[in-house]
Amino acid sequence: MTRTITPELVSLDVELGSAKSDVIRALAGRVAAQGRATDAAALAADAIAREDKDETGLPGGIAIPHAKSAAVTVPSLAFARLSPGVDFGAPDGPADLVFLIAAPENAAEAHLAVLSKLARSLMQSDFTASLRAAQTPDAVVAIVEDAIGEAQPPASEAQGSSAGSAQARPVEGAANAATALVDGLAIDGRPARIVAVTACATGIAHTFMAADALTAAGKDDGIDLVVEPQGSSGYKALPQSVIDAADAVIFATDVDVREPQRFAGKPVVRSGVKRGIEQPQQLIREAVAAANDPGAQRVTGTATIAASSTTHESTGARIQRWLLTGVSYMIPFVAGGGLLIALGFLLGGYDVTEHAGEVIIENSLWDLPAGGLGQYLGSVAFMIGSTSMGFLVSALAGYIAFAIADRPGIAPGFVAGAVAVLMSAGFIGGIIGGLLAGFVAWWLGRLDVPRWLRGLMPVVIIPLVGSIVASGLMILFLGRPIAWLMEQMTNGLNDLAATGAIVIVGVIVGLMMCFDLGGPVNKVAYAFAVAGLGTASATNTTPYLIMAAVMCAGMVPPLAMALASTVIARPLFTPVERENGKAAWLLGASFISEGAIPFAAADPLRVIPASMAGGAVTGALSMIFAVQSRAPHGGIFVFFAIDPIWGFLVALAAGTVVTALLVVALKRFVAPKELEAADAAVAVPVAA
Repeated sequence: MTRTITPELVSLDVELGSAKSDVIRALAGRVAAQGRATDAAALAADAIAREDKDETGLPGGIAIPHAKSAAVTVPSLAFARLSPGVDFGAPDGPADLVFLIAAPENAAEAHLAVLSKLARSLMQSDFTASLRAAQTPDAVVAIVEDAIGEAQPPASEAQGSSAGSAQARPVEGAANAATALVDGLAIDGRPARIVAVTACATGIAHTFMAADALTAAGKDDGIDLVVEPQGSSGYKALPQSVIDAADAVIFATDVDVREPQRFAGKPVVRSGVKRGIEQPQQLIREAVAAANDPGAQRVTGTATIAASSTTHESTGARIQRWLLTGVSYMIPFVAGGGLLIALGFLLGGYDVTEHAGEVIIENSLWDLPAGGLGQYLGSVAFMIGSTSMGFLVSALAGYIAFAIADRPGIAPGFVAGAVAVLMSAGFIGGIIGGLLAGFVAWWLGRLDVPRWLRGLMPVVIIPLVGSIVASGLMILFLGRPIAWLMEQMTNGLNDLAATGAIVIVGVIVGLMMCFDLGGPVNKVAYAFAVAGLGTASATNTTPYLIMAAVMCAGMVPPLAMALASTVIARPLFTPVERENGKAAWLLGASFISEGAIPFAAADPLRVIPASMAGGAVTGALSMIFAVQSRAPHGGIFVFFAIDPIWGFLVALAAGTVVTALLVVALKRFVAPKELEAADAAVAVPVAA
């Protein structure tokens, strides 16, 4: 097995700069210099981005900057003993012991388990004391390898470490029962029984450090406390009997708890994972107080979004997490459906939209249509892709509701999303419907109902009432305003086109196509262009010009996001966004604007304005070059229906580059904190 740390990765009593970013870059440089990473700057950027989300300084002069990065080829630990120390955000001052934990983007479970062992060892005072006393890099390596099990890895531990070795065991409550009784941590005359879940975004370090801190604090307090660390290397679920016997639950997590329904009905205290490391005893006392409080918040079998005083997640971060959950489940529908639609156009021609259903119903492989096998297979691919894309808004809304209220929110969310499509509310309506359904389902799940009714709540009552309320609000209050707005925009475009201000029309439809990425504004521009094709002729080519501008501008957002996230500025985007960017290349080329939705939902105030700027440039250039399109859809795959194709490509390239550079500039020079509050306010109505 490749060594995780070597003497070449150790720096003793050095000064690597006055800022934590300097230290991270220096350690990343060491990792790359040893051939363990392909790009030191990319590794450093990923670690700094993780640091910006949550500082990694810990009490006791420790810091553990870490990241999963595509630049890392070998799981590595780089260590520096700093003199003087550098501030990493710990409450007790600068850190002098700094480990950079560098994991490959798709690290194996065994490697993640090794890195997790280091995090757990850092909670032991004798381990950190040994690091401070070490005289040589070789001595540091020996100390670390002994701690992570690489010196002489016990065979018996290899299997358990991946998921279960992090499992804290119940302390011997009887031995310290007197401590619990004296400190007021008793329930019904016995030491309190607490279960806890810890989880951080990467699942490598903080997850296990919080688990150990809570376990140690529970032992000191003389209570019966068992922890379930949910790390990247997997997790071993607590026995249900242990959960059932618990008086209260602690969720020290930065991400959603897996299978929260196991803890349904238990009083709960929620916090970020870092608080589990820094204030474990306070969390335990809050959990005991919750167990003794009949009005305390309880786990409802949902994600429990309650705004209790113990949760440290900001409103903006919480909303972003819900939206990203919806987007992550929606992506397979967009990617699979979009690629099938593109294949349909390639095989069946640009007019496949008009005859696909008829071809499938009236023909088969044994009775091919006049257009032959290509037309038939193209129609099949197009219909399957269109069906998949038809689930897009429903899946988005359903899983936003799921992020808020867990499984009881899925049905109301899906229904609200379908109603949003029915009401032409599109992507924006899906977000609003998902949030409405999630909140209603969560609120219903918190009601204190009789025991005989509890079993019906998640499968009957919550889906029924949640669907009625969320979808009813969509129908009663959103339908007419959206219809009116679409009618006004359509009339305005018709009036403007009639005046001959064709370049201005190109700018406007470009802006509209990039505003909500498949939502009602986008659909108005698209419907306006498609409807005009019916009036086009050899003497009236304006509709062809408008169709070309609409299709070209609609391709800009996904292509620009692909360019920015996979080529220009990879470190500014998360690993998930980079993966979405790869799919966005083909989605954009196919005129599937929804390929940019994952980026817009996560960062609307940067992505949407940048997209609109590029769309306006593309729309204007398309009109200036007099590009015409006789195809209503298909993107680059209907090149044979576009004239001149060079003008189409130049306009598309210009808008794509403008949007990509602008979104990179906004991400790089506009600090996230400056937009956090605005993101929270805008994400619901505008994130499209």
